[in-house]
Amino acid sequence: MPELIYLEIEQNPNCDYMPMQVYDPHLEAVPVRRVRIEDPGHPFGVYEVTGWSSERGGTPCPAMYAPIMDSGAAEAHLVYGGDWGVRLRPEGSNEPWDVSSPRQWGEPYVIRLNKADILPT
Repeated sequence: MPELIYLEIEQNPNCDYMPMQVYDPHLEAVPVRRVRIEDPGHPFGVYEVTGWSSERGGTPCPAMYAPIMDSGAAEAHLVYGGDWGVRLRPEGSNEPWDVSSPRQWGEPYVIRLNKADILPT
């Protein structure tokens, strides 16, 4: 049985504070590198995702995916990363991961309702 996932993200240069959240995964978490996003604040499309760590003032780390219990939809799909959340950029971007890039953005985590939005590497 997979262990519960505990997430709490402090205010940081990548994203806003998120109080403690606890998620019950159906399966063990696995690395993920791409997600499909349909969000009013960003163009619909496929985005590369990385975890974001506080190490050295902000560095990439693995992003992880796990299907989780959801009271409204029975199952949702959680993408989470480091202690500073996750970072996204358009698929195929040649620029390095950078919190100052206007073409990238950070989130504490990403939840998708459709498993098809979690793309194989």
